[in-house]
Amino acid sequence: MPVDRRLVNVAVKRGVTLGVALILIVFFTAVIIGATGYDAKILNALIEQRIQALKQALQRKPGITQEELQQIIENERERLIHIYGLDKPWYSRLVPMTIRTFKLDLNVTSDEVANIAGLRKPLGVGTAIKAALPRTIIMITVAELLAMAIALPLGPYIAYKRGSLLDKSVISYAAITNAAPLWWLAMIAIYLFGFKAGVAPTQYRQILSFLKWDQFVSDPLYTVKQILYFAYLPILVTTFSFLGGWLYSVRAVAIRVVTEDYVVVAKAKGLPENMVVRKYILRVIAGPVVTFVILGLATSIQGFIITETVFDWPGMGSLYYQAILSGDAPTILGLIYVTTVVYILGRYILELLYVILDPRVKM
Repeated sequence: MPVDRRLVNVAVKRGVTLGVALILIVFFTAVIIGATGYDAKILNALIEQRIQALKQALQRKPGITQEELQQIIENERERLIHIYGLDKPWYSRLVPMTIRTFKLDLNVTSDEVANIAGLRKPLGVGTAIKAALPRTIIMITVAELLAMAIALPLGPYIAYKRGSLLDKSVISYAAITNAAPLWWLAMIAIYLFGFKAGVAPTQYRQILSFLKWDQFVSDPLYTVKQILYFAYLPILVTTFSFLGGWLYSVRAVAIRVVTEDYVVVAKAKGLPENMVVRKYILRVIAGPVVTFVILGLATSIQGFIITETVFDWPGMGSLYYQAILSGDAPTILGLIYVTTVVYILGRYILELLYVILDPRVKM
């Protein structure tokens, strides 16, 4: 199969551009953190955790006196301070801090963040994010996918039927979901289905007990049932909220195509509605729709701070909230880095798909 040189050129150029953008974002974030003194807090936390580990190891060593222990610890502290550059101006630490961020060589400093992750300190920021990310995917990303799966085939059909009762109903539904905050819908749902009807949990933090590999291995069927029990209401509420916006957005893109001459001619020929929608509308709006899909999925992993707080859902939004509230600079820096990487990867995939879907896109 011949290699599409145009696609390769775009892949290389966009890859370099977005890679440079990622480096600059992380570097300037490190500048902000360094200028405000947060980098010193990050490095001091790393040093303290290493000192504590050394102290515990030395205390188990027989025959060592308290004076010797204290001297070894002080020497090690001075050595680490020199290694991490805390005896130098903050701007001299910019490049090492940027590299450390890329490697996620950062440790959680607050107990609140460790509690959201469901793990004990000492805890790496990468490990905390790794623990919280699947929970946000279960609640937010799955809901986003469900809303997309409904809206993508239905939106063009609604545009095709513009002015109908279905069209007006969707516009009203989109207006309601846009006006009603997701966190407010979450509160109403918990009250109605949790406290009143008793068909849903009122506490959702317990899902942590079942999002463990050993738990799944020991009893997979029971574990999946419990995850679904705790996740189904957050997913349904989030899907309900997202769906209005998705339907309206796809309809808005498709409605511009419905009035095009080739669509009018296709309708005049008496072609079936499904064929007109699929071949003459959906195919044409593929580019903008793909943009919505990729960026929507990339954004979904950031979590929703207020909604996750209402559900007491220990995902990325809760991690962000507790990191900001407790001034956990390493976690904040790690979260910014991870979400930026995901967004840039989404943009990169989008650039390549544009080339495949639309031959008119320039290199």
